[in-house]
Amino acid sequence: MEMFNKELKYTDIQFQFSFPSRSLQYLDFAGEFFVDLKVKDSSGKLRVIRCRKRSNGFYDKPVLSIGWLQFVADYELRIGDRVVLLREDDHRLGSQFRVEAKRKIILFGEEVWGDVPRAN
Repeated sequence: MEMFNKELKYTDIQFQFSFPSRSLQYLDFAGEFFVDLKVKDSSGKLRVIRCRKRSNGFYDKPVLSIGWLQFVADYELRIGDRVVLLREDDHRLGSQFRVEAKRKIILFGEEVWGDVPRAN
């Protein structure tokens, strides 16, 4: 089940990745301000990426921080690429989510989103 997808902006690839507040319903913070997500990437690698709640006084905004920039570097992501986070339990690997990186490509004259392979 897709939790969200987002086209990357400068701050997403340089600092931290913020995503829609409606996605908080899928995360269990257990009373804390952060949770470490066990995420499987497209190559099958298990990653731990920290999600924390940033509050602006009106509502909580989730952001991915620790572990996120390593994912960006491993896939050589850039502004305009898209990230998709899916709820997907993999009991063998111990992951709760799957993350996909997408990039616009031209295929038979049509612009489509293709998978970004892991560079490192």
